[in-house]
Amino acid sequence: MASFVDEAQVHVRAGDGGAGAVSFRREAHIARGGPDGGDGGRGGDVYLEATSSLVSLLAFRDHPHRRAESGSHGGGGKRHGRAGRDLVVPVPVGTVVRGPGGEVVADLRAPGDRLRAAEGGRGGAGNARFLTNRRRAPAFGEQGEVGEERWLDLELKLLADVALVGFPNCGKSTLIARISAAKPKIADYPFTTLEPHLGVVRLGGRGLVEATAAPEFILADIPGLVAGASEGRGLGHRFLRHVERARALVVLIDLAPGEGRAPAHQLAVLLDELGRFSPELVARPRLVVGSRADMVPADSRPPLVDYRGELVISSVTGEGIDELLGRLGAVVGMARASAGPAAATPVVHRPQPEGVVVAREGRGFVVLGRAVERAVGVSDLTDPDALALVQRRLKRLGVDRALARAGARPGDDVRIGQLSFTYSEDA
Repeated sequence: MASFVDEAQVHVRAGDGGAGAVSFRREAHIARGGPDGGDGGRGGDVYLEATSSLVSLLAFRDHPHRRAESGSHGGGGKRHGRAGRDLVVPVPVGTVVRGPGGEVVADLRAPGDRLRAAEGGRGGAGNARFLTNRRRAPAFGEQGEVGEERWLDLELKLLADVALVGFPNCGKSTLIARISAAKPKIADYPFTTLEPHLGVVRLGGRGLVEATAAPEFILADIPGLVAGASEGRGLGHRFLRHVERARALVVLIDLAPGEGRAPAHQLAVLLDELGRFSPELVARPRLVVGSRADMVPADSRPPLVDYRGELVISSVTGEGIDELLGRLGAVVGMARASAGPAAATPVVHRPQPEGVVVAREGRGFVVLGRAVERAVGVSDLTDPDALALVQRRLKRLGVDRALARAGARPGDDVRIGQLSFTYSEDA
């Protein structure tokens, strides 16, 4: 079973609000005690929170549903219902949250970034809330508001300082196993790596730390790319997204004979695929490294074509490893310094709730908006006093003006949630 999942769906369901109580005070020697129904408790919210303790979306593959607790109902004696507990769902750092239409809702880039994925319903008011000088004995209360519910797409983009990029079977897994504690599968055939691997590289024990170098950085082993990967060919296209956030790239060029790919050709193809996927990747700091040098005699090694200079390594014998790590530490240190401090809040793209929206529906109109839908949804429309209260609320929210601007005429059908009525100018 795969232990790394970078695409998943989650169904979030916030808690419903509790219903308000309809109750009247009934005690000996107290006449006309009046209404004393308490309010319902609000439903719990569902949050997605980025944490560095997770590196995969595996937890959502077979169990995508997450639900918060609902609020409890109100009671007599003005006893209010208990609020439902919020549910915090941990996701890996670097998770991009998308809505049903593919739009980006939030980008959780740093540990502690949090998104309210579903808002809990508000509790309904008890009948004690509706006591007025004219309405001395209100016999109605509000139902609890239904909590938000929706499906979200999760897409993980690994946050690594350095990404290893190269053709299949070019020595990426052997390198990350040599310089970190990562244990990827290593074998002598293409596409051995079917999922990205992260490794932590520490330079302190190697005596390679300089003043400007990063003493520790994260290295990502990306599955091998092939020509056409940016267009969906091979396996690498599924993992190109994990290269997007790397501070630097290590382009591994296979020096071993018998593969039929010249170093210059490998470099050109790899850079072309990165540029097609994201032009920004080509301008990112990179090191071009000749790999598997132990399979080629030193006097017959082909030259690497890159203006940044050549570096040849062998993960088996250790040739060039210290020099590579020293350069990477310097590159990562400079990249971190130029990037500045990380943002303290997530990048949230979710639009703010709109007000009253009137849209055509067949031959009539439908009124949308959370405030107007709540005014209808929580009320007891069978009670004349409650219905009159709903009408006043809708007028205060500007529903009549919005319908007039939309071109509604007397006799048109209008729907607000579960309420349908015939429009008239004096309604």
